[in-house]
Amino acid sequence: MNRYRFETDIARHIWETKYRYAEGDDVVDTTIENTWARIAHGLAAVEHHDHAGWRRQFRDALTDFRFLPGGRIQAGAGTNRRVTLFNCFVMGRIEDSMEAIFDALKEAALTMQAGGGVGYDFSTLRPRRTQAHDTGNVASGPVSFMRVWDAMCATVLSTGARRGAMMATLRCDHPDIEAFIAAKQDPRELRHFNCSVLVTDEFMEAVDRDEEWPLVFPAAQLGEGAGGETVLRAWPGSSGPVPCRVVRKVRAVELWRQIMRATYDYAEPGVLFIDRINRHNNLHYCEEISATNPCGEIPLPPYGACDLGAINLTRFVSHPFEGRAELDLDGIAALVPIAVRMLDNVIDASRFPVPAQAEQARRSRRIGLGVTGLANVLAMLNLHYGSDEARELAARIMRTIRDVAYRTSVQLAREKGPFPLFEARSFLAAPGTAGLPDELRESIARHGIRNSHLTAIAPTGTISLLAENVSSGIEPAYQMRYTRRVLALDGTWREFTLEDYAHRLWRRSHGDAPRPSWLVTAGELSPREHLLMQAALQPYVDHAISKTINVPEDLPFEAFEDIYREAYRLGLKGCTTFRPNPITGSVLASAGSEGTLRCSIERECD
Repeated sequence: MNRYRFETDIARHIWETKYRYAEGDDVVDTTIENTWARIAHGLAAVEHHDHAGWRRQFRDALTDFRFLPGGRIQAGAGTNRRVTLFNCFVMGRIEDSMEAIFDALKEAALTMQAGGGVGYDFSTLRPRRTQAHDTGNVASGPVSFMRVWDAMCATVLSTGARRGAMMATLRCDHPDIEAFIAAKQDPRELRHFNCSVLVTDEFMEAVDRDEEWPLVFPAAQLGEGAGGETVLRAWPGSSGPVPCRVVRKVRAVELWRQIMRATYDYAEPGVLFIDRINRHNNLHYCEEISATNPCGEIPLPPYGACDLGAINLTRFVSHPFEGRAELDLDGIAALVPIAVRMLDNVIDASRFPVPAQAEQARRSRRIGLGVTGLANVLAMLNLHYGSDEARELAARIMRTIRDVAYRTSVQLAREKGPFPLFEARSFLAAPGTAGLPDELRESIARHGIRNSHLTAIAPTGTISLLAENVSSGIEPAYQMRYTRRVLALDGTWREFTLEDYAHRLWRRSHGDAPRPSWLVTAGELSPREHLLMQAALQPYVDHAISKTINVPEDLPFEAFEDIYREAYRLGLKGCTTFRPNPITGSVLASAGSEGTLRCSIERECD
């Protein structure tokens, strides 16, 4: 086998600082081939038989970056490090007491120390200025405790050149929702958090009808002295609707505009359509979701974990940019069973910072297989990202991956047993599984299935850079050339000039000829073209999709607001936008510009 030679400085830097294994000064992975062999060995070790055969198949899948496991897998599999192989977790529910709050903080610190990002729903904490009936103290509210988490995250250094990322969610009917919406408008506040509002169907209907919207909290937690109107509401941690005290009322449309205006001006909070997330959850019959991992592609129950990997689609295109350019869909389908098996093995090979995380992972055996390099592939096939043809092909790719992944999981269930929470009738009643081919549904009913969920589309920022800067996830290239500042192991920053993978291929064969009209950047697409691609893929993704809708700075606020309404109408599970503006700046700087890096790969979950 010829030794792989990195084509880009950034790819080598990422490997050396994040994924190459060393024990002190002793470098174990002297080549990227050593890294692939180590990962393959670590994941094959949990197989019941034929370790050598599976090790060989796993290594072949990893070779040339065809399959890209999540970053924690690449950094930790087959090593002696006491780290988790899971990228991120949603932590346990925060009970509304000082002791429980700081127990939860400790669990988050241990998880980040082991290399995992965390997500939390802060809706369970009493609103500020309400009285604790046990102690008589006045509550300071969820946002104040988020600051404690933020300070902890700033202190705890995760594995390698990586700091933990966090997601905070809050219900749209929590009395402190307005403080939550405004929490990151001070540039000094909550810099380690991504924030998202849990938006319900009822709220969206109230916005459409311009109704009053009650902000509420469970009456039992507010105490008997808190009189006033009550309503029944579902609430995190409750098996059904509970009596909630109406603390105050606002106009639904005004609250919606507060969310939109904050996102327009500050790029946060995001929006999660939480009722749709729970309705479409394959495990709707035994769990409730109220939070996601830090980038939003994996909605999870308490102590749920992200077990992620992506198929690098760029490795399956022949004759790029030519009239005979072709995608090897059969080759992609052939890789899926190996990728699914590897991700399933991660559950058994990994350590877990908190015992409850291990229990949750083994009961559901969730994995999240996705793609990266989609935008590059479309360009290499001479397709414009915003065209109907591009969306149709992308959907065909994801449908193929979904069907083969589910078929593989059934075969794994026959070999190793289904996931413990599996109940055939309830599982097959979920909207996502209801759309599977009939023969596959019959196989699941007969044999069970190994994994409760199988597909997710994550932002593969770091591992896409490792694979020579292919386009991340399903995102278009941000720019054809740009500069990126990257944190090194010694805490210093290095700056790299990057070129998009497809653009580099184009120049290799066409020299300085102008790039074709279909080789587009994120900013050259309309917000609707971004949304339609996400919507085209969502039916084949049983988790969710992390996708940023890039919007121009001069887009009118009313048009910006409609992006989120359209996302809801299109059936998406959430929506995240980014609009460059004087407050948040730009995500990256174009090569030769003086822009400032505002969002670094150290904040991503891979």
